[in-house]
Amino acid sequence: MIIDRVEVETINSFWKLELLKEVYGQISILPILTLLLGIIIEVLVIVWLEREISASIQQRIDHEYAGPLGLLQAIADGTKLLFKEDILPSRGDISLFSIGPSIAVISVLLSFLVVPLGYHFGLANLSIGVFLWIAISSIAPIGLLMAGYSSNNKYSFSGGLRAVAQSISYEIPLTFCVLAISLRVVR
Repeated sequence: MIIDRVEVETINSFWKLELLKEVYGQISILPILTLLLGIIIEVLVIVWLEREISASIQQRIDHEYAGPLGLLQAIADGTKLLFKEDILPSRGDISLFSIGPSIAVISVLLSFLVVPLGYHFGLANLSIGVFLWIAISSIAPIGLLMAGYSSNNKYSFSGGLRAVAQSISYEIPLTFCVLAISLRVVR
């Protein structure tokens, strides 16, 4: 069998990972880091606002002991959450119990891919952005159901079913609204 020079160069390019270098050269890390930083700041501001508004509604003093105006309370809560003990059910399916919440969180984070951050500035510039966003966000109830089912407990399973029913009942009207707008724009 005779192999010509082009085939040898192709094989060697895979061996030296030049193809991967080209792919990695086109992926910019700056938009990804910008998006992650934006998500973190957004969550911190929303948690802070929720605490402030809840305190004013209940006529009580908010968390003012953790930093100025209680700004470090969300970071303290996140640190506490990271160091909590991971309790696994003894009779449940441990792999599903771990994968279920991961699927729910990953689908929410992936839905930020198609959100444009500015004119010609986004992580994924797709022509089907809205429909991909609906499809990715509809994966989250599967993770919720897996988390409820995997503990092998009827109360956890009914809680998982309730969370899935609530999530789907919000997604159906949202999908209809988005489809109505996109059909109107296409016309």
